[in-house]
Amino acid sequence: MDPLVVALLVPVSIVVVIAVTAVVLIRFTISGTDSCHRAAVLSAMAELIRAIRGRR
Repeated sequence: MDPLVVALLVPVSIVVVIAVTAVVLIRFTISGTDSCHRAAVLSAMAELIRAIRGRR
């Protein structure tokens, strides 16, 4: 495989995997909460994702 293709494909696939993981994690978390707690749960999940990405 061409090194240029690999150099472009790896970062794109990493971003896609992180995005899919975040969506699945949020959907899993939201499915088990009451509607009155969803804002707090979403805020906590956003903080967790920011911490994982290193932008905290």
